[in-house]
Amino acid sequence: MNLTVIGTGYVGLVSGTCFAEMGNTVTCIDVDTKKIENLKNGIIPIYEPGLEAMVERNVNNRTLRFSTKLSENLEKCDIAFIAVGTPMGDDGSADLQYVLQVAKEIGENMTHSLIIVDKSTVPVGTADKVRATIKKELEKRDLNIGFDVVSNPEFLKEGDAINDFMKPDRVVVGSDNEEATDKMRALYSPFFRSSVERLITMDVRSAEMTKYVANAMLATKISFMNEIANICELVGADVNKVRVGIGSDSRIGYSFIYPGSGYGGSCFPKDVKALKKTAEEHGYTAKLITSVEEVNNKQKFVIANKVIQRFGEDLKGKTFAVWGLAFKPETDDMREAPAIYIIKELTKRGAKINAYDPKAMEEAQHYYLKDEENVSYFNSKYETLKGAEAMILLTEWKEFRSPDFEELKVQLNHPIIFDGRNQYNHERMLEKGFEYFQIGKK
Repeated sequence: MNLTVIGTGYVGLVSGTCFAEMGNTVTCIDVDTKKIENLKNGIIPIYEPGLEAMVERNVNNRTLRFSTKLSENLEKCDIAFIAVGTPMGDDGSADLQYVLQVAKEIGENMTHSLIIVDKSTVPVGTADKVRATIKKELEKRDLNIGFDVVSNPEFLKEGDAINDFMKPDRVVVGSDNEEATDKMRALYSPFFRSSVERLITMDVRSAEMTKYVANAMLATKISFMNEIANICELVGADVNKVRVGIGSDSRIGYSFIYPGSGYGGSCFPKDVKALKKTAEEHGYTAKLITSVEEVNNKQKFVIANKVIQRFGEDLKGKTFAVWGLAFKPETDDMREAPAIYIIKELTKRGAKINAYDPKAMEEAQHYYLKDEENVSYFNSKYETLKGAEAMILLTEWKEFRSPDFEELKVQLNHPIIFDGRNQYNHERMLEKGFEYFQIGKK
């Protein structure tokens, strides 16, 4: 098929590239001229394992191209995907201005029947707004062109997005038209050839809701386990053992019940707020979802509070080595990352930070921690240790799993580790002579 993907952010670029990998002809559109020129030259704006090689391969095969001109690329298009950002508005709702602007441009430029797919994460009722916007522009042009608006939410994990797209556990398609549904089924059928088909069809509004509910459910599991971790500390239990005990129950499972410093990233914080706001707009107070958000906001400060409790409120003259800045491993994404909150909480008390992350340091320097003068960046994890009072682990990158603990003891002023991801075994760390702080255990 001939596809147009509008938006070359995380969702748009991954989706467009994976569709091209399956033999479709894909054009990715963006208004950012510099980004498009970079993509044409093989410069990828995000870090995602496997993405750069796949983009290069499909550009060379001429199944993937990049452009800033939507009008030229709608002429032969079968399906147009809207994959632009839906940032959080001041009131917590999803800001749809970019989605509706794209819908307007589609209405201004389409010349034949199209399927328009909402790939962006959007609140319930967005498809109706997209449909109305396109119809209004067609009426201005005195054209009577048939089109369908479909909801096809993404379920990609940052750090494993290529695998998620190429081998999906499910594809949700919300449509009110059987013909459009069949075309979407044909588009996705190559992704299911080696397994039972997992394309789930439903009405548009249910599909829009499914994305928010999925992320809210996962966020709930994380916040629930973090709250249990905090209770475990108070009563003298070990949350690591509690996790194993409850995870063995097949109704609960082990996914998303690891205690830590809270969730971050581009999806969970924004989508939880948006779902809460949607409920409010319809006169309902979502108490559980509100609590999930409140627990997470507090959890981001737990490790900082442990550092302050150990070293005191005045941290002037003290340096701390921070391992990990991204909100999770295998990505450079720092949106709502716990590291931001923890570092700022320490630097405002006078602390200096020696930071290292395999991929996110440029993001930190240029965006999220650009105003923090007391943060220095190093090329390796061990370089951060010299002269530091303690090491603080905030992202569970693989290279942090089995460090040279003797090297840590030699380089640190004190053999102290604050573990925001419960990466290491408590008893073994004590045996090695470390003062070891983690979440959910005294």
